[in-house]
Amino acid sequence: MIRILPDETDIYALTDSKFARGRSVEEQARALLGAGVKILQYREKHAKAGVMLEECRLLARLCREAGACFIVNDHIDIALLVDADGVHIGQDDLPIAEVRRLVGPGKIIGLSTHSPEQCEAAVRDGADYIGVGPIFATQTKEDVCAPVGFDYLEWVAKNCSIPFVAIGGIKEHNIGEVVKRGCTCCALVSELVGADDIASKVASVREAMKKS
Repeated sequence: MIRILPDETDIYALTDSKFARGRSVEEQARALLGAGVKILQYREKHAKAGVMLEECRLLARLCREAGACFIVNDHIDIALLVDADGVHIGQDDLPIAEVRRLVGPGKIIGLSTHSPEQCEAAVRDGADYIGVGPIFATQTKEDVCAPVGFDYLEWVAKNCSIPFVAIGGIKEHNIGEVVKRGCTCCALVSELVGADDIASKVASVREAMKKS
């Protein structure tokens, strides 16, 4: 298993065929991994289960070959079937303790959070990392809550004892403001998979993070 957490890398990439300009999940993954991304999450909300299984099986192999960590969003069963490195769940999904019973002690569990109370609960319940957001308004996720802004991010940077990743509306032009608030790892979706050249966009996003 490849265990890489958000405090060990700078970019956390997610697949999303809705914004990928016709690129397949495989094309998205190969471009992102080829650009040196070390955490890749499979998030395809509208694919059929059989398709998700085959795509995740492929991405798990590609991530292993690239030395990257592979996370599956929501679908714990598929994560187990393809031996993914971890799962990412939301506030309305199964409790962390129950997820841990299913995946075992070695797998990574990430949890989306939107408030200090949710962060504290995630730490108490045994999450390996949390998602913090949405920082800005975002169109890449349905049924998303209102942006949490910088107040919660700054609170997490000062108070959270486990790794965290900022997510939600983060782009090259505003990622510097996120980094300035104490975030070292940012999740990007459409900004990467929807770029003309994914590898070039990864490089320019990294440069923007370094300049902040």
